[in-house]
Parts: sequence; structure tokens; C-alpha cells
Amino acid sequence: MGKGDKKRGQSDLVTREYTIHLHKLLHGQTFKKRAPRAIREVKKFATKAMFTKDVRVDTKLNKALWATGVRNVPKRIRVRLSRKRNDDEEAEEKLYTLVEHVPVASFKELETKVVEDMGDDE
Repeated sequence: MGKGDKKRGQSDLVTREYTIHLHKLLHGQTFKKRAPRAIREVKKFATKAMFTKDVRVDTKLNKALWATGVRNVPKRIRVRLSRKRNDDEEAEEKLYTLVEHVPVASFKELETKVVEDMGDDE
């Protein structure tokens, strides 16, 4: 009945677009570990934003992060986080987060945006 009775954001399926500032997350990181660390930081960001432990990175996002090599990761990246239902019966989590790359021309004046469902659910 109280304010925090409902689990925060777990019940609904939602899709949002975020800009992740990778430059500050990878500051001081050894060159040969930058791209793998960027993948881990994106997963950590998605876990914190969508409250799911199961985070899946799309292959296009992986290619976008690795496009300029292990050392030269993009400073910022625009991602679409989609919380979806897990079809696997044995899964511990009922929901998972799919992280997809959103190509943009410029990062100027972009904010977090809720995306209406496009009907691509399984």
C-alpha cells in the first residue's frame, strides 16, 4: 500500500534511448583493454537503467564499439535499451534488456527519449 510496494519498473515492457559518455568511463584505461571495458560499461549502464541482470548486447552495437579498433573507442554512443519478456521457462529473470546501437549525426542537444513500441516484439 505504501509508496515503494510495487517493484520499480519491473512489470512493464519499455524502450528508451540514451547517450552513454564512454570517454569518462574509460578514462585512464589501458589501451588494449578499452573496447572490452566499453562493452562491460554499456552492460553496467543498462543494468542500472533498466533494473534487469540479464543484459544482451546487439551485434551492431558491438561492431560500432570495435569499429575503430581496441584502442580508439568512440567518445559517446547512442543506445536503445528495450526491456523485453524472457521466453525461456528455466530463466531466473522474467525480463531481459536488449541494447541496440542508434546511429546519430550529432550528439548535440540529445536527451533521454522514451520510444513507443514499434511492434517488433516476438
